[in-house]
Amino acid sequence: MDKKTITKENLAYWTQRAEGYSKVNQKELETQQRCVWQNTLCRELQAHFPSRPHDTIRVLDIGCGPGFFSIVLAEQGYNITAVDLTPAMLEEAKGNAGPLADKIAFHEMDAQNLTFLSGTFDAVVTRNLTWNLPDPEKAYREWVRVLAPNGILLNFDANWYHYLFDEQAHQGYLHDRDTTKKHGIEDENVGDGFDVMERLAAHVPLSRIQRPQWDRCILEPLGLTVTVNENIWNEVWSSEEQINFASTPMFLICGRKL
Repeated sequence: MDKKTITKENLAYWTQRAEGYSKVNQKELETQQRCVWQNTLCRELQAHFPSRPHDTIRVLDIGCGPGFFSIVLAEQGYNITAVDLTPAMLEEAKGNAGPLADKIAFHEMDAQNLTFLSGTFDAVVTRNLTWNLPDPEKAYREWVRVLAPNGILLNFDANWYHYLFDEQAHQGYLHDRDTTKKHGIEDENVGDGFDVMERLAAHVPLSRIQRPQWDRCILEPLGLTVTVNENIWNEVWSSEEQINFASTPMFLICGRKL
């Protein structure tokens, strides 16, 4: 499957998933996850920009989906721009944002082909996006390009669907399904459309690659000082998420532009 086909099928898949995925974000907004993520994001941004007022910090939320990151950061007064490939996701994001929607600049845009001028943003934030891209290396080049000098990249992701290519990861995935069932909680890896996502995941490059080592190797030559927090999942995931995805922990890639 070539890159254009993957992008086209991704658009179709996430259009179909928009309403259901929005409900996931709505649940996060209604629970303590709202504060958990807000505190984590603000801590990282404030550590990098300790003396700047929030409204002077230009943040780009890439692959914003139903708007969770944009909403929790806009609440704290950051200057937010949100982009997503899928118009249906952007509509969900605007609805979820409510009155805050007027304070967020929403754009339909491919994460791998940003139309912003170089150096436009002080921070780029993203969650669970990079793994899904047909050309993640190109995406990283774009994200670094639009960062201003001394800007910061915060990328929260995981080795999603690596179990399709690695036997140890596959056994971990199966164990997670059993553990989820034993705890009597909702299994977030089953349901309508997950077979389609597996088929797509089999064709994107990062499903085959053990991360975040790969990300560091790509970002450092682009001029970023990179640190990795492989335990961020323990801070930001709910107890249900920790059970569902125990074998695929979320990591945080933090890149500081020189």
